[in-house]
Amino acid sequence: MKADSPWADVILLGVVSAALLFFWNSPVLIPLKILIVLFHELSHALMTIVTGGEVVSMTLSGDQGGAVLSRGGNRFLTLSAGYLGSLAFGCVLYLLARGSNLDALWSGLLAVVLALTAFIFVRNVFGFGFSLGAAIALGLLARFGGASANDIVLKTVGLASMLYVPADIVSDTLSRSHLRSDARMLAEEFGGFTQMWGVLWLIIAIIAIATTLYVGWHRSPPSAKIPPSNAA
Repeated sequence: MKADSPWADVILLGVVSAALLFFWNSPVLIPLKILIVLFHELSHALMTIVTGGEVVSMTLSGDQGGAVLSRGGNRFLTLSAGYLGSLAFGCVLYLLARGSNLDALWSGLLAVVLALTAFIFVRNVFGFGFSLGAAIALGLLARFGGASANDIVLKTVGLASMLYVPADIVSDTLSRSHLRSDARMLAEEFGGFTQMWGVLWLIIAIIAIATTLYVGWHRSPPSAKIPPSNAA
């Protein structure tokens, strides 16, 4: 059985928020943070392909860095896809776990996505090993983990990805606007300035997170739905 009470999710949100706040620099969180970076880079890659471009390579590093080298595609959408794409990954994972009893299926599908990412896009040893390792771990979770385990993992990854994005935007575009971030490249190529794009993405992120939590907490979980009955 899985716990779909909104109060259980409030507690989980508090635990994830506290972990990110108080253990931000802890080695324990590094795999989770690299996974979110993987979502970020994968979003760049997918948007490149969707808009007609070609992904030359994707790399990930142990210091939570990453990059996508691409040709063609819509540059505006591709640059915008990183932060907003990893945010979308988080929102979707949370809502899928919150709204159905198919958590093992979603874990398995995410495992397939990460495995395909490793073989199709990633071009460095660390990135390949991490992507494939995460895929194997999720695959084992889907196969052998119970409903509650899959539910908690998906919600934790989803919430962490959602909460990580605003912090990353603030760090990369506002606190350290000199970095060559997606926002800075967007400003150089399309106008405006780094902080402007950062604030815009931050507003979008806050609205998306609030909407996701509202929809998730007000959605009746499958286990709570009353089955239809025949009337005489």
